[in-house]
Order: sequence, then structure tokens, then C-alpha cells
Amino acid sequence: MGLRAIARHLGWGRHTVQRYARAARWQDMVTGRSSRTSRLDGHQPYLQQRIDETDGAITIIELREELAHRGHPVPYSSLRDWARSRLQWPDAPAPAAAAPSVRAVVGWITRHPATLAEGQNRQLKAVLDACPELEQTHELVRDFAEMLTQRTGADLPDWINTARAAQLPGITGFARGLTSDLEAVIAGLTLHWSSGGTEGAVTRVKKIKRQLYRRAGFELLRKMILLQ
Repeated sequence: MGLRAIARHLGWGRHTVQRYARAARWQDMVTGRSSRTSRLDGHQPYLQQRIDETDGAITIIELREELAHRGHPVPYSSLRDWARSRLQWPDAPAPAAAAPSVRAVVGWITRHPATLAEGQNRQLKAVLDACPELEQTHELVRDFAEMLTQRTGADLPDWINTARAAQLPGITGFARGLTSDLEAVIAGLTLHWSSGGTEGAVTRVKKIKRQLYRRAGFELLRKMILLQ
């Protein structure tokens, strides 16, 4: 296959293919361009010494000021670009992992433990270990969720007393609000019957009413509700 055919097949320029074909080794084509000399090269030993003495804490601005005091003012951008490629800086410490957001932590606490991934469980444990109040909140939320799923409404008064004694923002107010109609809440956490069907019917009636607003009278509204 000729060089022109190879260039067409690879989508390269003909001269690029020629350079690869004439090279003795492929490494000769990927060594990159040679670095150009700079007027800052003469200051490289001094600047590298200052970096080593300060363990990399010195900044480019401070290096520029020191060069200016030595009678060699240089633009900041030129020194910055040159220093990145010519000077050896100590390895920066790895950045700390970002803390989980409030939304993420709330989701981990309110979701069923079986739905959490291993990494989420690990992060949640770290958060709870760092905050005793949040750990107490987590226990109260889990206990209330167990009452919802296991229909153990008889445990609600004890849960309310524990939550009010904890004096936790949000949880204490929620527990206090349950006492305004305690018997109904206990029944809702114990009995298998619910008003879901009634609430669904009311929602359908409201939807039809909104759809017919200023479009039809009461008789048509009545018929549509009865038909549905």
C-alpha cells in the first residue's frame, strides 16, 4: 500500500505519513517538541532553592517579587507558565473528600436501610458518629418507620415521650403535634383500614371541577362525577 493510500485510510495528511514512514523508531515521533530557552532559565537554581526551602509554600507572586528585588522584573503570567514546566514543586496533599449534602443525609436517614448501597451506609455511619444529635434523630426516625410498617401503634405514646425529651429541632415539634389527636394517630398506625379511597374520590371530583370551571354548569358537572 502506498503512502497516499495509507493517508486516505487513516485520514492523515500525506506529509505526516511520510514522517512516520521515514522515522527509524516510532518513539522518535512522540518525544514531543524540544523546549525553547527562556530568559528565566538563568534564575532556575535560585527559584528551585526557594521552593525547596519553603517546602512549596512560596507562591508565584512572592517569587516574582523576589526576582524584582534582585533587579529582574518579569510579568506574572510569564513566570507562572515557566514555573509550571521547569520547576519541581512538592506533591500537594490529596484533597479531602467532599462532605455529603444535607439532602443526601436526609435521604439516607429516611430511606429503608436495605435500599442503601454499601458506600452510602459507610458515609451515613461516619456522619452519625460525628454528630450525637443526628444519631439520636436517626434512631427516632427508624423507630417511627417501624411503627408505620409493622402497625405497632401502641408504641406511639412511648415514642412521643422519648422524642419530646430529646429536644431535637423538628422531631420534638412533630411529636408534640401528634398529641392533638393521639387516638386517631394510634388507630392509623394500628388498623389496616384507611381513608385512601375517600381521598381519591375527593381528588377526582376536584379535578373534574377544575376542568369544567367557567365551561359548564352544575348539571354537567354532576353527570360527569356520577359517570366516573
